[in-house]
Amino acid sequence: MNKPILLIMAAGMGSRFGGPKQIEPIDEHDHVILDFSVFDAIRAGFKKVVVIIKKEMEADFEERVGKRIRPHVQLEYAFQSLDKLPAGFEIPEGRVKPWGTAHAILCAKEFLDAPFAVLNADDFYGADAYQKIYAFLKEERPESDCAMVGYQLGNTLSDFGSVARGVCEIGADGKLVTLTERLKIEKRDGAAAFTEDDGKTYTPLALDTLVSMNLFGLQRSVLDEFEARFPAFLTENIPLNPQKCEYLLPRVLDALMREGRINIRVLETSARWHGVTNRPDLPILKAAIRKMKDEGQYPEELWK
Repeated sequence: MNKPILLIMAAGMGSRFGGPKQIEPIDEHDHVILDFSVFDAIRAGFKKVVVIIKKEMEADFEERVGKRIRPHVQLEYAFQSLDKLPAGFEIPEGRVKPWGTAHAILCAKEFLDAPFAVLNADDFYGADAYQKIYAFLKEERPESDCAMVGYQLGNTLSDFGSVARGVCEIGADGKLVTLTERLKIEKRDGAAAFTEDDGKTYTPLALDTLVSMNLFGLQRSVLDEFEARFPAFLTENIPLNPQKCEYLLPRVLDALMREGRINIRVLETSARWHGVTNRPDLPILKAAIRKMKDEGQYPEELWK
């Protein structure tokens, strides 16, 4: 079996953040979150990293991030673009938004010849998450066996706006039963709640609710499932929402689970999430990184 691969999704537009947050420095040495992600992944055992970006980001991304990582790990770029569609489909007029996370993964298919972990470039997951997902993936398993690192909702919220999280229901065997994407979860009255009608009504969520941060360990065979289901998604959703419909990883995985085609073991972590969903999150993340360096969790300069 080929060694597990780390797949990092970095093609998002960063609309809530207000810019290309994937290359926003988070310490005095111009490291970005992805630097820490790759550093933790290498320590866990990963030897190959594939980063999904937009083609127009390539030169800037290579200059800001890629050139300092390359000496330490095999690094490849995959490009997500709107025109990567099945035969018979065209880009809706005026659309600029990417097709979503499941589509992003399909754009990297040629680089994925082994089980892989997939995650977001703008989320800081913590070293424990990489160790757990690598340990899962390195074992020979049936093609239906996948995994997800689960976080407590209260450890993943932003003080400065809503976040999107996959809310989990877990069975007695430790496997995921359902994964429901909630696109607008907020801190509210000392707890958490989500809205699906732009704030007219809210549904409470307990702070210890287990949620997905889009850190999954997948077998390569799921790529065939993603590819096979994409045309039906486009046929159904383009007429309804041509500018913003997204082929989302959690929703596709949830459908595969419900059909019994895969199972997903939940690897729980008590780690606190850090990220830059909204621009005011940035100084909080920088302070957290400073604290972790002072505690010796990371060297002052990662790649020296």
